Amino acid sequence: MRAVLVVNPKATTTTERSRDVLVRALRSEVDLSVRYTRRRGHAAEIAREAADEKVAVVVTLGGDGTVNEVVNGLMAAKAAAAPDGTPPGAGRADTPGGSPADRLPALATVPGGSTNVFARALGLPRDWPESTSMILEGLRIGRSRTIGLGRADDRYFTFCAGFGFDAAVIHRVEQARRKGRVSTPGLYLRSMIQQYVMGAERRAPAISVERPGEEAETDLATVIVQNTAPWTYVGDREVNANPEASFDRGLDLLALRRLRVAGTTRTVTQFLAQNPDPHGRQVLRLHNQEEFTLLSARPQAFQLDGDYLGEREKVRFTSVPSALRVIC
Repeated sequence: MRAVLVVNPKATTTTERSRDVLVRALRSEVDLSVRYTRRRGHAAEIAREAADEKVAVVVTLGGDGTVNEVVNGLMAAKAAAAPDGTPPGAGRADTPGGSPADRLPALATVPGGSTNVFARALGLPRDWPESTSMILEGLRIGRSRTIGLGRADDRYFTFCAGFGFDAAVIHRVEQARRKGRVSTPGLYLRSMIQQYVMGAERRAPAISVERPGEEAETDLATVIVQNTAPWTYVGDREVNANPEASFDRGLDLLALRRLRVAGTTRTVTQFLAQNPDPHGRQVLRLHNQEEFTLLSARPQAFQLDGDYLGEREKVRFTSVPSALRVIC
C-alpha cells in the first residue's frame, strides 16, 4: 500500500525526533513517501499530486490548517478527474465504479497542531503517539469511515466556518502568533475581549442568511457554521455552538442577533455546558442545511477550519455528503 505523509515542519506539538518515530511506524505498514510543506498552500499541491499518483492514503502531520489544505487538494483532484470539472456536490452526476470518496486516497490525520479539532472530532486521541497507534491499527484491519464536508464558495472545510466576530478573533490570534506569541486559551480570551471592545459587530449587526424558499434572516451580528461537533476545544473541554452537527448530515448554523454582554455571556456558557443547548431570543439555529448564503452590508472577517481568509461580503455554503474517506 502506497502512502504519502504531508508534514508541516512548523507543527507546534511535534519535534524532529517525534517525526522520525512516526515515519518509522508508518513504514512498518505502508510504502511511505515523506513530503514537507514549504509555504502556505503547499499541502494542497502535495495532496493533489498524491491523488494523481494513485496513492492509497495521504497522512497529515500538522494542525487543522494543514488538514484543510490537504482536503482541498484531494477534492481538487476529484474535480479535475470529473468529465466537466464540476466540484462534487454541485450538481454533477458521479461516474460509475464505486462512490466518489472511494476514487480518492483515504485521509489519515496525526494531530500536530495546538487544538486539532478535526482529528479529535473523528475520535482520535489528542496526543500524536496514541493517534498514530490507532491509525496504524486502522490501516492493518482496513477500518475507515466516509464523511461529508462543507463547501464555502469554492473551498472545502472539515469542521467549521465563521463569518463575523469569531473569524475576527482568529485574525487577531494569527497576528499575535506572527509576532511570536504562543497559541493558548488565554491568547484567545484576550483576543475575544479586544475584538468585542473594538469591533463593529456588537454596534451594527449587518449579516443576513438567505435559504432557498425561505424568508431571509437579517440583522445578525455573527455566524458560526459547523460540519461536525464540537466547534472547538478549550483544553480538553468541548465547545459546542451547534451540538447536533455531524459529519453524516448537512451543515448546522448558529447566529447571534446581538452581542450584548449579558446575552453573549449566557450563550457562551451554554456552549460550554455538559449538555449544550444554545438558545434565547438573540440566538438563531438552523440544523441539517443543504445550502444557504451569508451576505453582509459591509465586509466581514471570514474563516474556515480556524484559518483566517480575509474579508467577504457574500459566501455561499453547501453541504457535500459522503465526500471523503478517513482512517480512524
